[in-house]
Amino acid sequence: MASPPPEATASEVLPSTPPLDETQPFARMMASFEAAAQVLGTESSEFAILRKSDREVAVAIPTTLSDGTVKVFDGYRIQHNAGLGPFLGPLRLDADLKIDELRALAAWMTWKCATLKVPFGGSSGGINIDPTEHDRSVVESAVRRYTASLMHDVGPDRDVFSPDIGADETAMAWVMDTISSHARHTENPAVTGKPLAMGGTIGHYDAVAQGLRVILQLAKSHLGMARGPATVVIQGAGLVGGNLARILHDAKHLVCGISDVHVALYNPNGLDIPTILNWRETTGGLVDCPGDLQTIDNSELLAKECDILIPCAVSNAIHSRNAADVNASLIIEGAHGPVSNRADKILDDRGIPVVPDILSNGGGVVVSYLEWVQNRTGFYWAAEVVEKRLNRMMREAWEAVRVEQESYDVSLRMAANLLAVQRVSAADHWRGIYA
Repeated sequence: MASPPPEATASEVLPSTPPLDETQPFARMMASFEAAAQVLGTESSEFAILRKSDREVAVAIPTTLSDGTVKVFDGYRIQHNAGLGPFLGPLRLDADLKIDELRALAAWMTWKCATLKVPFGGSSGGINIDPTEHDRSVVESAVRRYTASLMHDVGPDRDVFSPDIGADETAMAWVMDTISSHARHTENPAVTGKPLAMGGTIGHYDAVAQGLRVILQLAKSHLGMARGPATVVIQGAGLVGGNLARILHDAKHLVCGISDVHVALYNPNGLDIPTILNWRETTGGLVDCPGDLQTIDNSELLAKECDILIPCAVSNAIHSRNAADVNASLIIEGAHGPVSNRADKILDDRGIPVVPDILSNGGGVVVSYLEWVQNRTGFYWAAEVVEKRLNRMMREAWEAVRVEQESYDVSLRMAANLLAVQRVSAADHWRGIYA
């Protein structure tokens, strides 16, 4: 084995929180839920069902490229558990797609739906294509061929798609149209996150951010934090982080920090969020953004003093090497797994509560469910109705997690895990094993 270069630091050679790889994501994600099953006394034979996906489908996707050559992309759909209902899960378009990460994401969706009491099981899927490197027609062809190859496994009563990395509402429209063409009738409940013109719902664009807003208020009240504006640092400025910054700024909170992949912006007295978001929309990023602010890097941003830190960007943003530097009174997870397992223990020991992602960023799942319901009934709701039902479901999920927390005297994360395992295990128990 070659020796590392002399300039490599110990943390680079032996990182204390290794990045996700081909073999770890699902096992690492499931470990905390297995711990919850042990606390509950769940029979190992019952939990064994949840240690594997119900079904994993791999398809080849031959696609004609712009130069006339044919490339065969790989496509996958992972369906984790159907105990609570048909599957619901994202579609990713990512050249670095890893099947074990899809397994982890599908299971994550199972637990999230259970926590939020949404009647779906979890799924996920993707195509190993970078949509930014190909013409729109090539990406459309790949998405449609992928969808057609899965016709027996997807649909309103089987597996419902939602947007994710690289797959926006346009991709959802392609999926819906492909399924509808094969079914010979419109199947708009087969996809969520669609354009409004195709049966999408009002509120899907900022659903995750709106759910985070509800959880922030509930957690703030529960912890006895001062009434009125809170100082908030948000890692991320995209669909989740940017929308959340806008919503919190409008609600008179002081958003003191925000970042993208290149740079972080900070002002302890609050940033001019509308100007910053307009700059990002105009230029594509936060670099060289003008205004009364400091330009720092992401590592510095995570260590800034604030009431609430909300990482909305990447997994393992807070890890064992920087958890001790966090200077917030509360962390709310906006991304999937932004706090590593080791960091979670460090923060718990420091008395910094973390609201887990399967609860806090569940607004997207809730609004996907509300879109599916509207499509099934053919009756569409006003914005106020969607918002009211999102608020209610997020509040009920928070209250259910709090009951578990008080009953077992555990962290919010373990409480959410306990709730999810109970609900999924109960559904599997009553369904039984069909031979």
